[in-house]
Amino acid sequence: MTSATQPIDLNMASAQTPDNKTLSVVVLAAGQGKRMKSALPKVLHPLAGKPMLAHVFAAAAQLFPDKIYVVYGHGGEAVRAAFMDQPLVWIKQDPQLGTGHAVLQALPQLPSTGITLVLYGDVPLIRASTLAKLAAVAHQHTLAWLTMTVANPDGLGRILRNHQRRGDDEGKGQVIGIIEDKDATDAERTIHEINTGFLACPTVLLKKWLPQLGNRNAQGEYYLTDILALAVAEGCAVQTLSPDTEFEIAGVNTKEQLAQLERIFQHEKAERLMSAGVMLIDPARFDVRGELTTAEDVTIDVNCIFEGRVHLDARTKIGANCILRNCKIGEGTEILPFSFIDGAEIGQHARIGPYARIRPDTTLADGVHIGNFVEVKASIVGSGSKANHLSYVGDATVGENVNIGAGTITCNYDGANKHRTVIQDNVHIGSDVQLVAPIVVGKGATIAAGTTVWKDAAAGELTLNPKIQATRPDWTRPIKKP
Repeated sequence: MTSATQPIDLNMASAQTPDNKTLSVVVLAAGQGKRMKSALPKVLHPLAGKPMLAHVFAAAAQLFPDKIYVVYGHGGEAVRAAFMDQPLVWIKQDPQLGTGHAVLQALPQLPSTGITLVLYGDVPLIRASTLAKLAAVAHQHTLAWLTMTVANPDGLGRILRNHQRRGDDEGKGQVIGIIEDKDATDAERTIHEINTGFLACPTVLLKKWLPQLGNRNAQGEYYLTDILALAVAEGCAVQTLSPDTEFEIAGVNTKEQLAQLERIFQHEKAERLMSAGVMLIDPARFDVRGELTTAEDVTIDVNCIFEGRVHLDARTKIGANCILRNCKIGEGTEILPFSFIDGAEIGQHARIGPYARIRPDTTLADGVHIGNFVEVKASIVGSGSKANHLSYVGDATVGENVNIGAGTITCNYDGANKHRTVIQDNVHIGSDVQLVAPIVVGKGATIAAGTTVWKDAAAGELTLNPKIQATRPDWTRPIKKP
């Protein structure tokens, strides 16, 4: 067979992956990450709210591989512990002797048939569509390699082609090898087509070539890239592909690089949301750390963070500096600035905040108002009810059209157990009231300001603690002593 002479355009390549049972994915995640200057393993540093390695797994999973093999090393037990709930095959690399040595550790566990795709735990923004096309090319009994021509190739391995002898433009000509930057000549360092490290190869060929690798190089390591020269020497077809965007192949070695990828990721999210009709007041000040779905005419102000799974229904408005986590916001509802919604479902045309905190297991019905410095936890609040100021509603069932005055709290904790408060429809609760659970406040009841309620309050009646207001005409205000 002869080597291919042209890189493939990803837009023209098939997006179909090989048969699911023939695709193996090997993720290299053994690096120490010294330049991160952190005790946390590099691949566990978060991007968009989850570890970099999780992004790689998510991209790989979209190809439905037979198995995902993870080669780990530094901080390995912490890395494994972070993904205990996933069906991964873990392979330890100790010592770490290069990328070729890393894949070699996985070799005994790989099946003898099918395709092996090699990914990197510190390159988190690789797209599944790119990987699918890479694997599809390798299915043709071809070594498929992801390369890209970049403006600044310093420090990166260069793709060597025979265009130097033929005078072709860069990116054309047969691939004849890869040279690492530290091993390159001055002439080779002028090449701008770089090795990304991503490859797909028939597993049978990988099993043949990997044991032949040597370590005669500046680093004394076994380079995975050297299998390309072995393929060329045997006349095996070598086909290069390029991703659509450079950020797909960007690796992370420092926290500065991680921050750069974070902004790229968020910009991509923002672009997709605005294309779907969301109004982002400033796309540069916006973060999605999970999954955000929206309906039409949603408005999001600056510095908002969305974590977990969040859905915003039509015509919702999210004020500045809000955090929304694992929640659903109903149509026409407004979340005012500096509010924190966590694990809650909020109905239509509600008004929350500013400075409100809605905690998990809370359901707020249509038209509910929760105002400034009000906290609601594990409660159900009926339609049209209001708690507008400085209150705590915890472990409570609140009916419809209830008004809760400023400074009111449900005393739900006795020091050992939580108890529930039930407030029925059309109740009016004055300011500075303490509702000592478990109690029931009957329908239509009124609770006077400053009352401590420790027994059930009768429906339709006024409940208060008797008080006497006295005036002392002989009293004088103290004055400061000289």
